[in-house]
Amino acid sequence: MSIDLANETDVEVDLDELHECAAWVMQEMRVHPEADLTVTIIDEAAMEVLHVKWMDLPGPTDVMSFPMDELRPGRDDVEPEEGILGDIVLCPTVAARQASEAGHTTAEELLLLTVHGILHLLGFDHAEPDERKEMFDLQRTLLLTFLARRSSKVRITPPSGE
Repeated sequence: MSIDLANETDVEVDLDELHECAAWVMQEMRVHPEADLTVTIIDEAAMEVLHVKWMDLPGPTDVMSFPMDELRPGRDDVEPEEGILGDIVLCPTVAARQASEAGHTTAEELLLLTVHGILHLLGFDHAEPDERKEMFDLQRTLLLTFLARRSSKVRITPPSGE
């Protein structure tokens, strides 16, 4: 699985954590192990250009997804297709505002947006109420499972002598 990440901003972003999250989601969604994904962190000006060009909507947004080979989640009875999953662009300053409003960290918001973007690349959408419920339930499950898995790796060692 090839996951390329690039931070084109001055905002500090934990690319290793985003990589780990993306790899986790792709594995859980049974994306072919040779599939390619690119995640790029951009500023508000660059995001606004993309938002206007591709969505015809003003202003910057938090995440945009650009699918390439229209890969879909793997199933038990079908081998997943190899190919290019696509590109995700994230805007950390928009994510920071959203995180503040939601009461969590910017890092957590960027993880959420990474999961959200990958689900869009895999064909999930939230335009209709039933689609929204399916996508957001799956997004929540994937993110919470990733965070729980990650926190279970953290070991607190008591000081010597205790």
